[in-house]
Amino acid sequence: MHWRQSVSYASLTDVGFRRANNQDSYAYQVCTEEETWRKRGHLFLVADGMGGHAVGELASKIAADTVPHSFYQESDKPTGPALVEALTEANRVIHERGTHNRDFERMGTTCTALSLSAEGAWIGHVGDSRCYRVRGGLIEQLTFDHSAQWELVRQGAVKAEDVHLYHPRNVITRCLGPEPTVQADLEGPIPLQAGDKFLICSDGLTGHVQDEEIGFIVSCLQPRNAAKLLVHLANLRGGSDNTTVVIVHVGEATDTTAINTPVTAQETSSSSPLILGGMWGVLAGMAGGISLWILGQKAAGQALLVIATVGLIAWLCFLLKHRQSQQSPLLQFTAQQTQGPYRQASARVTRKFLGELASVVGELQRTSEEEGWDVDAERVRSLSAGAAEAVEQKKASNAMRMYGDAIEVFMKTIQEQRQLTENGSR
Repeated sequence: MHWRQSVSYASLTDVGFRRANNQDSYAYQVCTEEETWRKRGHLFLVADGMGGHAVGELASKIAADTVPHSFYQESDKPTGPALVEALTEANRVIHERGTHNRDFERMGTTCTALSLSAEGAWIGHVGDSRCYRVRGGLIEQLTFDHSAQWELVRQGAVKAEDVHLYHPRNVITRCLGPEPTVQADLEGPIPLQAGDKFLICSDGLTGHVQDEEIGFIVSCLQPRNAAKLLVHLANLRGGSDNTTVVIVHVGEATDTTAINTPVTAQETSSSSPLILGGMWGVLAGMAGGISLWILGQKAAGQALLVIATVGLIAWLCFLLKHRQSQQSPLLQFTAQQTQGPYRQASARVTRKFLGELASVVGELQRTSEEEGWDVDAERVRSLSAGAAEAVEQKKASNAMRMYGDAIEVFMKTIQEQRQLTENGSR
């Protein structure tokens, strides 16, 4: 990724329909100075707290404050290890806060943080909040859930594609806060391409919206519109939990600099002549020795072969040492570095899914008429007609945008009525 490469993003959090308070938090920091970006990159994160009432809310808020602060303050470590160090520091702060107040004891939070830098994408992760990438018609889950369900995958008992069929659900095995130490997963560096879209979300989204549906929406819509439609779908399908999404779109580079340049490219190119020269020297020596042997000069040929063999051993040792030196400092780091993506699904929107959105709009229209909601019915009809026409013209993005706008009309009314009800009950 290049410093001048554009990045557009959007975030949205919602309490849902069954929770009294929102225990999710999110944060982002987009670098405004090139030097800061080169050291750390842009940062985006989602945290999903757990614990009664304000306890989980406090834990996720501490994570959302501590991780960015620690990440950008830690200047001695490379990007990946610094991200893990920031999660470790957040765990320490949350745990310490919990031990000082009995009401906050054992409070915790998930946290998934994404850094986009010159090296590529780094993801630091604890819990079951996820990070996805949408690219080339596919949506890929880049993080491994720390949950009872996904432990079955780790043990090889089930495939990642089938894990949703197994119980228990929503039981996490690792999070920030309850214990004095925590093991964070680290993914990366993942090469970036122009057009890549990343989604970080709490399980309030993935509990109601399938991966391929997430892929359809994120691939077709701008981040702001995609975030709203994803949250609305989660709520319309039950809204059993808080839902938080952060969507990041990597744009085109503004100059001819490569989108993603490996950090060791310069060092590799400077060492290549030595490697190639050594290889050709060894081969030439062996060829010369064999030729002398065939021509009857056995002593000279044997001596040259011995010298070539010693050269071969030296060349192999140099090659091994060179490759080890090219490894990222991360490989000597003690954090757990994992190997995603863990599953993938198609992100190419289908006519069936657009039909489902049309059905959602139709059901909301019927409910609105029966309940006497104060909505702009003419706007909804116009959007629905335009979306249906776009479907026939095979303009999936236009259709999804208009269906999303129509759903937004109804959801605003639902949220306003809910707010009036909550205010009246106080």
